[in-house]
Amino acid sequence: MTQQLEERAGQIDSRHPVDRVPPLARLAALGLQHVLAMYAGAVAVPLVVGGALVQAGRLAPGDLAYLISADLFVAGIATLIQSIGFWRFGVRLPLMQGCTFAAVTPMIAIGSEFGVTAIYGAVIASGLFMIVLAPVFSKLLRFFPPVVTGTVILVIGLSLMPVAAGWVGGGSGSPTFGRPINLAFAAGTLVFILLVERFAPPAVARVSILLGLVVGTVVAVPFGLADFSGVRQEAWFGVSTPFHFGWPTFQVSAILSMLVVALVIMTETTGDMLAVGEIVDRPVRARQLADGLRADGLSTLLGGVFNTFPYTAFAQNVGLVSLSGVRSRYVATFAGGVLVVLGLVPKLGAVVEGVPQPVLGGAGLALFGMVAASGVRTLTRVRFTNANVLVVAISVAVGLLPTVSDGIYAKFPVAFQIIFDSGISAGALTAIVLNLVFNSAAMQRRHAGDDDLAAHDAVRSPAA
Repeated sequence: MTQQLEERAGQIDSRHPVDRVPPLARLAALGLQHVLAMYAGAVAVPLVVGGALVQAGRLAPGDLAYLISADLFVAGIATLIQSIGFWRFGVRLPLMQGCTFAAVTPMIAIGSEFGVTAIYGAVIASGLFMIVLAPVFSKLLRFFPPVVTGTVILVIGLSLMPVAAGWVGGGSGSPTFGRPINLAFAAGTLVFILLVERFAPPAVARVSILLGLVVGTVVAVPFGLADFSGVRQEAWFGVSTPFHFGWPTFQVSAILSMLVVALVIMTETTGDMLAVGEIVDRPVRARQLADGLRADGLSTLLGGVFNTFPYTAFAQNVGLVSLSGVRSRYVATFAGGVLVVLGLVPKLGAVVEGVPQPVLGGAGLALFGMVAASGVRTLTRVRFTNANVLVVAISVAVGLLPTVSDGIYAKFPVAFQIIFDSGISAGALTAIVLNLVFNSAAMQRRHAGDDDLAAHDAVRSPAA
């Protein structure tokens, strides 16, 4: 009966599913599911950067909690901007925003050399740079045909697998990493999610990830895997104030390095937007891409003002959109509101932080696998000539190099590391270049009278 009512409501509502608002109960469950899926990744950047600056004597240990609260608060605002949108800001798709890992290395170097205020000066400059460059960058959409888009989405999913593996083992660097009980909880969570997807009613199956995380956490409590001890230590209310650590300072070398990061962020965000557009059946056009990139720039600018870091679309949540089957952007809007609350109420953030890593890992295997599967689905639209086989094969290989061999570019210049230490940006750039090299030549041979080499699939943009 419920399903029939939903179908009837869908017939009455002529809006695209992306623009429909689910019932409040479902909206809340789906939104919380997105928050739980991204939380560990969302707080990782302030923890890593803050920890390094504490060791360098640039921050006090007590500043780490403040960085996390500021990060969650701005991540929520950034998600609201991206999902709701206003004027020419926001892609208006179900995308979650969070701090990018691409900026970690240069920010640590900047903070250690010039201090934390130089980081925020460079972040503000890079945000303004992204806002100005967004319309120009969006014109490059023709360089993202299905063979490139599918490859980038595939690389996104595969490059996230080490994150899932770290969660499954109990947290990378943890002294208990790899214990059988950790893997057992990850496997149990994954099996529970699969059982819900297979046997539960559609309305329940859509929140399978949330149910898996909740049940896995409850079962883990007697085994001592769920740690909520930090809840008591956190305050009920805290506000992130602009320029908490002082007015930003602007160092030329710091700004230049962050401008390179901005280009990487825009490349990654483009891949994520195209991926979500494919999943929700609303292809991203050039103007929409410019609006999304402009929102990234505004969020990054706000990050510099509110004592946090550059923001980008979170690939972790792309798979959740595919797995849940719910395409409404207002699910991300609700999740953004939750992030704002978590940033203002540190005690609630500590509760979410108590979810065991292995339980997150079980869910992560499903989520990130779905991202990779979405890439494969996009590639099914491509005619696999020898040229296209090489584009996909080499791009995936280059994209996975920093994933399978951490530190492979450690002896290269920092500017090179910023670009190629991110498997997503490395794979995207490789796919774009190889597609131009191989398929431009293929078009010339086709016009010269050779056999059909499927240049249509390789060269024409989905936005053409």
